[in-house]
Amino acid sequence: MSAHGTAAATDSGTDTENRASVLIGVAAALATVLAWAGWIVGTRFAATAELPLAWVGLFRFIVPTLVLAPFWIRMGPLPKGVPLWLLALVVVGSGAPFFAVVAAGLQFAPVAEAGVLLPGTMGLWVALLSKLILKERFGRDRVIGLALAAFGVVLIAAPVFLAGHGASGTGRLLLPVGALMWAVYTLAYRRTGLPPLAAAGIACFWSTVMTLPVALWTGVGPLLSHPRDEILIQLFVQGVSSGLIALVGYGIAVSRLGGSRAAAFSSLAPALAALIAIPALGEIPAPIVAVGVAVTVAGVALSSGALRGVVARLVRSGR
Repeated sequence: MSAHGTAAATDSGTDTENRASVLIGVAAALATVLAWAGWIVGTRFAATAELPLAWVGLFRFIVPTLVLAPFWIRMGPLPKGVPLWLLALVVVGSGAPFFAVVAAGLQFAPVAEAGVLLPGTMGLWVALLSKLILKERFGRDRVIGLALAAFGVVLIAAPVFLAGHGASGTGRLLLPVGALMWAVYTLAYRRTGLPPLAAAGIACFWSTVMTLPVALWTGVGPLLSHPRDEILIQLFVQGVSSGLIALVGYGIAVSRLGGSRAAAFSSLAPALAALIAIPALGEIPAPIVAVGVAVTVAGVALSSGALRGVVARLVRSGR
């Protein structure tokens, strides 16, 4: 085989590997978004049905801690080579503190609003942090997209404040704070260099350490006072769907697509969550909220440029 033929074969193999990597990342991101949508609905139900949130949080973290034990125990809860401050950002941004902030916010926000204020703004926060920390340059699309996303959030939040529901409006603001925490986790996770399964397991281990004492202190009585079906649904939604599928899937997506591109897929979550909430919780979004959802989703997708980048890479790989 000639040198030219060898080089061509190598390039073809590299293109195939790149395409497979992108497809894996896209599949992981879509699975994450679907899990997020179900988790928002499930956590909203738990918050409004007065299920003890300490136990709900424990469900979220103890299941992946046990299932992923073979992956994270080898590295230990404090893996060598990873600065403690970086590991702390991963745990705070994706673990128990993140859950506590979001669960508190979901007591005030219907699912359609929560879908925008939480996953709908994650891509926005990642873009802003990338600009400030990584010094990324913003093109016209990003500037317009950021403005649209901010305007969409205003459309959702403003009616609540104008109606005089101050506490409710303030509670809703916890959700974009949670999105900011997740954005910090996104950037911190990439810097750790940890494999997705190990990183998810370590974050869940430390979160279990935080939530277990609180759950035991509240006692099992408040939990067992609820129907068994509700408890089992929360165990699946929190521990399997959110704790395993979403956390591991997002880690794979970030590894394969990059932080900004992976975060952009979160713009699909608001619509999915709103659709699930209609039959599951009977929550039908008001017209202005629906407009705010649409504007924010469009803004986040435009500002990140991720979906366009993924499509372009797939087109190039398919040639």
